[in-house]
Amino acid sequence: MEKQLGDEFAVFLAQYDKEPVRGLRVNTLKLSTESFLELSGYELVPTDILTEGFCLKGELKVKNDPYHFAGLYYMQEPSAMSAVAAARIKKGMNVLDLCAAPGGKSSSAAAHMQGEGLLVSNEIVPSRAKVLAGNLERLGIVNSVVTSAHPDKLCSVLDGFFDVVLVDAPCSGEGMFRRDEMAIEEWSQEHVEACALRQKAILESAQQAVKGGGALIYSTCTFSEEENERVIRWFLETYPDFELEFMHRLYPHTSKGEGHFVARLVRNFSKNTKRQASMQLRICKDKEYEKFMKEAFIKIPDAVPYLLNDGRVILLSSFMPEMLKKLRIISSGVEAGEMLSNRFAPSHSLFMAAYGCEMSKKVSFNRDDEALMRFLKGETTECDNDLKGYCAVAVDGYNIGFGKACCGIVKNHIPKGLRII
Repeated sequence: MEKQLGDEFAVFLAQYDKEPVRGLRVNTLKLSTESFLELSGYELVPTDILTEGFCLKGELKVKNDPYHFAGLYYMQEPSAMSAVAAARIKKGMNVLDLCAAPGGKSSSAAAHMQGEGLLVSNEIVPSRAKVLAGNLERLGIVNSVVTSAHPDKLCSVLDGFFDVVLVDAPCSGEGMFRRDEMAIEEWSQEHVEACALRQKAILESAQQAVKGGGALIYSTCTFSEEENERVIRWFLETYPDFELEFMHRLYPHTSKGEGHFVARLVRNFSKNTKRQASMQLRICKDKEYEKFMKEAFIKIPDAVPYLLNDGRVILLSSFMPEMLKKLRIISSGVEAGEMLSNRFAPSHSLFMAAYGCEMSKKVSFNRDDEALMRFLKGETTECDNDLKGYCAVAVDGYNIGFGKACCGIVKNHIPKGLRII
């Protein structure tokens, strides 16, 4: 690092005597940045990377914060926001996040897509893919598919389909030294070299999925040249149909964060974009489902309901390529609920989805209301006697889940695994 930084090394090294920086990104799918700042009262400092990104000052116990439960924000290391900033994602694009868990960059990409286009978020480890799906559900993302597939298989079946492919590659984690002692213990030169080999393999897979004129974003949270500039140099030599638009480094002493590397690579138009057939799914026309949706929403979500073979109903607001069927799909769109023998039972994800549609039945609490905390723990809560049936439960108007009202009581339907312990 001294060789790399020269006269800046002493300033860089001094940062490791300081506390790590905590970051927070406002989920603009659910509210504006201005509304969040006014509502939350948190002490925040802009990152100057994304307009919705901030450094957090002071204490914040995320697990007990109703606003976090409502998906109003995502905790993300500030310098890591640079990858999505470099991607320049716009509304309606098709985006692949190839190494997506736990969901920071995917959820940020989704916010820029504004519910249009298709977001494929992939995580090769199934258990981590489920965590990823849970985070995207909490944040209300409606146009995503979460897959758990080997990068090469995914990118080959969706060859040339994506406007943007994000590769936040597994790395030696030198940027995590200030916040994670395990990263220091696991570091070795051999580990750096092994990471570089794996990063090249991932990029070999990723480039297949980039359409002509599309962008490939490569990022790491490490400082080693072996995993950053040298990987980019190798990639450009191997795939001359890509050009490097820029690459830059963020250090703890030059940015509000722990440090990151990001490069933006753009493919020329020599690659033909392959057309993908649409997945054939059965539209749900069940009268009980339609009745529920008309009663639950003032305005029904602008998405198509599909009935799966297992009885689940999913809402899709984007084109679904047929080739996705060749992959292991963890979740897709929004799971609206399940058709039972003679009724429709809604799911938690329907009430968390950021459709911008107002629910017709809602019980809302103030942030500091003890009844809200009891509900988040799985208990029942009181409501007006005239409220009947399924209803949203919210904090300051933003949904945290749902329950079923009867006789002045709302029975809790927040999934047990999501409740505050």
